[in-house]
Amino acid sequence: MSYQIFPCITQQDAEIVVLSSGLGGHASFWQPQIETLTQYFQVLVYDQEGCHADSEALPSVYSMKNMAKQVLEILQQQQIKQCHFIGHALGAVIGAELAVLVQNTDISLTSLTFINAWDALDPHTQKCFQARITLLENVGVEAYIRVQALFLYPPAYISKHIQKIQEIENSGFKDFPPINNVLLRLNALMNFKILPEHIAALAKTDVYYIANKDDFLVPYQKSIDLKKALGHGVLTLLETGAHASSVTESKTVNQILIQNLVEEVL
Repeated sequence: MSYQIFPCITQQDAEIVVLSSGLGGHASFWQPQIETLTQYFQVLVYDQEGCHADSEALPSVYSMKNMAKQVLEILQQQQIKQCHFIGHALGAVIGAELAVLVQNTDISLTSLTFINAWDALDPHTQKCFQARITLLENVGVEAYIRVQALFLYPPAYISKHIQKIQEIENSGFKDFPPINNVLLRLNALMNFKILPEHIAALAKTDVYYIANKDDFLVPYQKSIDLKKALGHGVLTLLETGAHASSVTESKTVNQILIQNLVEEVL
């Protein structure tokens, strides 16, 4: 189980923020947030199970609850009793499932931030995922990887950062997880829906939503639907940044995270 805790640079006993990445599952996704968040918090990042080339096969019956159990085990190992949770897409869904799991423990979520998430999968997102599955199964790993940027980044960002994107793609090709693991994770994500158990578990948790109007993969209206489903929280809509705005518009996203979470701390 691979995870790392970055200490707060200003106070030793600062609150903890857990960062949970999207479908890629790698802690490195959050690199643009570490420096900013550690000014106020301890920051825990982790690699999700089954997401590297040398990963063991995931169980044949696999759900978002399995992914949340991994986080719960980390919190228990580190004896963390309270934390803020920030998740991107799939990572945000993990946060919703974690909120249900911790009800039977002495752990609590102070807040949950959903970045470009949803209450139930939109037909457009379903079609995007199905296209990637078809590429993976019928064309191969490289096609699956090369198309990813189109779903994550705005066109102008791709044009400007194409060399860096290709380097990330090449690295991803070398460390691509077992194909069945990818399919199991996608299936778990596609079947997730906000249920009454999630609504009840998050009723007393501070909830924040960040969505991008130019997100090609997940229509920003799904964050509006998510807020309606949970019944409370603060929604921030950004004009640009696309699905991976924590990367493409990291300065703006970091400012929003600090404005939301630091006010709670203070």
